[in-house]
Amino acid sequence: QVQLAESGGGLVQAGGSLRLSCAASGRTFSDYVMAWFRQPPGKEREFVSAITRNSGSTAYADSVKGRATISRDNVKNTVYLQMTNLKPGDTAVYYCAARSGVITITRVPGEYGDWGQGTQVTVSS
Repeated sequence: QVQLAESGGGLVQAGGSLRLSCAASGRTFSDYVMAWFRQPPGKEREFVSAITRNSGSTAYADSVKGRATISRDNVKNTVYLQMTNLKPGDTAVYYCAARSGVITITRVPGEYGDWGQGTQVTVSS
């Protein structure tokens, strides 16, 4: 099991930018496919982005494609989500998640075994 702790959320105006971080501890970080999900108010948790263990492949939801960049630092045991041109529709609790034992990306929340506590992102219009 890996422990995950998100940071970097906050209140930002529409059109602004944020960088979310997720620090991992407890296991070998490079063994995990990492992902970001979000849960808007009153809605289901949804996929945002994911990155493979060696950063060789990434994936993005259509809603953030072109505005989000996922990256990871396997020395610092951290995964990042840079978001630009934020919109009120991006308002959500953002979670990072980890999936071990595989090399491929999945967009299904149930296939990730470890989750952080979430960080709130609020985008004002």
